[in-house]
Amino acid sequence: MPKQPPSLPDNYEAFVRGLKERIHTAQIKAALAVNKELVMLYWQLGRDILQRQEQEGWGAKVIDQLSKDLKREFPDNTGFSPRNLKYMRAFAEAWRDEAIVQQLVAQIPWGHNVRLLDMVKSPEERLWYAQQTIENGWSRNVLILQIETGLIHRSGQAVTNFSRTLPSPQSDLAQSLLKDPYNLEFLTISKDAQERELERALVNHIRDFLLELGMGFAFLGNQYPIEVDGREFRLDLLFYHVKLHSYIVVELKMGEFEPEHSGKMNFYVAAVDNILRSPNDNRTIGIILCRSKSKTIVEYSLQGMEGPIGVSAFTLPAPLNENLPTVEQLEMELNAVEMPPEGDSSPIEP
Repeated sequence: MPKQPPSLPDNYEAFVRGLKERIHTAQIKAALAVNKELVMLYWQLGRDILQRQEQEGWGAKVIDQLSKDLKREFPDNTGFSPRNLKYMRAFAEAWRDEAIVQQLVAQIPWGHNVRLLDMVKSPEERLWYAQQTIENGWSRNVLILQIETGLIHRSGQAVTNFSRTLPSPQSDLAQSLLKDPYNLEFLTISKDAQERELERALVNHIRDFLLELGMGFAFLGNQYPIEVDGREFRLDLLFYHVKLHSYIVVELKMGEFEPEHSGKMNFYVAAVDNILRSPNDNRTIGIILCRSKSKTIVEYSLQGMEGPIGVSAFTLPAPLNENLPTVEQLEMELNAVEMPPEGDSSPIEP
């Protein structure tokens, strides 16, 4: 016997007609090409599904039937699969306030919103990543990378003296732009590499490094020469930040932070202020990137510094063989296996 269609609520047909009219209207407005119209439409569909599930007990079978009806009416639209309708419901459940949807999350593509639903469970963190996506113009892949590397927990965490050396609100902005640690796992260098190797690797991957630094950094050069009293000094990396209107000096340290690093950076900041900075620029900022640091030692080292300086750690990719056993470890494992007595052909227990 042919399979009977699932029994549907009495008001289902009227509900579907209303959805079809709404979809036709949205298609007319922008042929669903305007992202905001599309995301708002998906939110409204999700809200209506959610309301009927909560109030009338609609189940998964109704969503499956709804998907079939919408795809039959709109065969060129691939967004009405049961899976996507469930995402719409989850989207409406995650963002109950229509004003926030209109002003914020409707500004980013639907694919971005789906990734936020999948990867970020905290409403506060989801809102933060949506705001950062709009501000920085992240692609979907960049958004995924920032979530996977825990950007929200790294932003603004560097140890600095900005509150004492920079005026407000510039000090707050500068603090928020620095991360700790910086994720340099896009590099292909070993952990015992020298500082010049790290510098060359960052220059060779400058696009990835700028992405990790964040919006607003413009790269001016590496081993940038400045002359003071007839002597030439070279800065590891020099940037200009278009929001801060400041030069940014970056010094790279492959080892642990040492107190003398801050004194050297204080000199570089003062030199750039006196040699490169124009009347329209704000104070130069120094950033020391090191493999590791003691927060207390950094704080003590920055107390007497007049230049704005921040100190952050960075992470490098783990070597391919880091988790592989050594020859000695393999031999120890083999020797530890209990061999059966001579003449015993029973298998060795794992």
